[in-house]
Amino acid sequence: MSIKQYLDVLPEIQRALETNKPVVALESTILSHGMPYPENVGFAAEVEKVVRAEGAVPATTALIGGRIKVGLSPAELEIMCRAENVGKVSRRDMATYLAMRKNGATTVATTMICAAMAGVKVFATGGIGGVHRGGEVTMDVSADLQELKQTPVAVVCAGAKQILDIGRTLEYLETMGVPVLGNGTIDFPAFYCRKSGFGVDYAAKDEAEIAAIINTKRALGLEGGVLIANPIPEEYALDFDEMERVINAALAEADEKGVRGKEITPFLLAKIKQITKGVSFASNVQLAYHNARVAAKIAAELCKIS
Repeated sequence: MSIKQYLDVLPEIQRALETNKPVVALESTILSHGMPYPENVGFAAEVEKVVRAEGAVPATTALIGGRIKVGLSPAELEIMCRAENVGKVSRRDMATYLAMRKNGATTVATTMICAAMAGVKVFATGGIGGVHRGGEVTMDVSADLQELKQTPVAVVCAGAKQILDIGRTLEYLETMGVPVLGNGTIDFPAFYCRKSGFGVDYAAKDEAEIAAIINTKRALGLEGGVLIANPIPEEYALDFDEMERVINAALAEADEKGVRGKEITPFLLAKIKQITKGVSFASNVQLAYHNARVAAKIAAELCKIS
């Protein structure tokens, strides 16, 4: 049985891969579970435009009707943005969703899997999941971290979401052997904020250097991905201490309402958006564009050397 039984790659993306042109994978959870309709339609169009402006081909991923989609048609994109009966799918859910022909939005972990199946080497997201606050007790650890350990896709992000325990998230990545590179920075960012109080493993000077590290890791046959920390542009960054106060208020409400598991992150992000009167949401959008731009540049540099 071949993976091709389940995999649909848009012809434009397949041609780009076959001719060594840069391709950037994009997730769909932000569309189905992170933004309202129709704002998410505009965001999807803009983020793809950002990727194309750097000479790369965007490849938004999703599970639709029992198929793994790498690249979406306009009709498929509409399905994900309307988000009617669209679940949030991580590694554990993939087989069930495909077998039952359910529609699912891809998380960081699932997007990495889809990208690797298609041969896409670089993926842009907002921020990765990680060890949740209190995770040493609850064992609430995102599947994103295990995926970074085992799946050979480079992930460009604005660090880990600030709602997480960033210190423990970085310790987990170190244990799993995942290199954390800073794009022109020694600081590991915290999603809305340029600094988290923690550092990266290596500060790369530019996208070409990042591509060289990715290429060398792949040539050595070392399993897993590379995490590229790309701080939010300064003009859109929020104050760390102020965001901590907002996050603590959101966490307290989540605890009071008993929100758990895969529902916790969407709940917290929505609550933070409400408390900040939409400022956090605007920052989220801008960091996503910035990550897509940098990912496209890295993908282009990779094509030059691989």
